[in-house]
Amino acid sequence: GEVIGKSSYGTLYKASLQRSGKIRVLRFLRPVCTVRSDSKEFNGVIEMLGFVRHENLVPLLGFYAGNRGEKLMVHPFFGSGNLSDFIRSGDDESIKWSNILSITIGISKALDHLQTGMQKPIVHGNLKSKNVLLLKPSFEPRISDFGLHLLLNLTAGQEILDVSAAEGYKAPELIKMKEVSKESDVYSLGVIMLELVSGKEPINENPTGDDEFYLPDFMRNAVLDHRLSDLYRPEILRSDRNLSEECVLKYFQLAMSCCSPSPSLRPNMKQVLRKLEDIRKC
Repeated sequence: GEVIGKSSYGTLYKASLQRSGKIRVLRFLRPVCTVRSDSKEFNGVIEMLGFVRHENLVPLLGFYAGNRGEKLMVHPFFGSGNLSDFIRSGDDESIKWSNILSITIGISKALDHLQTGMQKPIVHGNLKSKNVLLLKPSFEPRISDFGLHLLLNLTAGQEILDVSAAEGYKAPELIKMKEVSKESDVYSLGVIMLELVSGKEPINENPTGDDEFYLPDFMRNAVLDHRLSDLYRPEILRSDRNLSEECVLKYFQLAMSCCSPSPSLRPNMKQVLRKLEDIRKC
């Protein structure tokens, strides 16, 4: 197969299955990075992830564990790019309010399903715009990589968190606690919403001060300094004649509440979905 992605814990391949000719994504997990597959717990995790089916999630179609500790996960292949590239493409579609809202609602529905639609809640643990695939022509989002941290050992799991921090998606409380949670997933969603509405990167490469390195901090300062032009892309308002600035600012406020430094102050996914439906009507 063709290598389409690499990380410290494994490699992604695009491959064509011999019998059916279908194109699949094969995720090879390095033996040194995973938990032992002969444990009851491991089989339970694979079964749980294999049961997950939702229109906004990339399903796990198959799994193979070899006798040398190697593990292979099989997923469908979607060749239409990810949300991070879409936001920064300069494409007219990326500033359309209807697209921004429907993508956010799709991601939120997927997270809500993981948190409340299963027998046991599943924490995504590595949500970022690069892990949201977009299906054309409707730009329907599909989240990948959910629950992957459950298959990795502590060292590899910590590496995922370190990468997440370096890319600007890690909730502040994870510096003290190592366990990802529903609340840390909500924080990552908030960062993605800020990306969608502002077009900015989650990490500010040229911060004016220490407190402007991460996007939520940059936005907090922009609010305090009344820099409205930094909060959202003005082209969004031009994309829809019926759209009011108040509506875009409500979306921005929701994103900022998801990024609250205190996990207990963040809304849960049901509350996020209710707010998004209200924003859709305004």
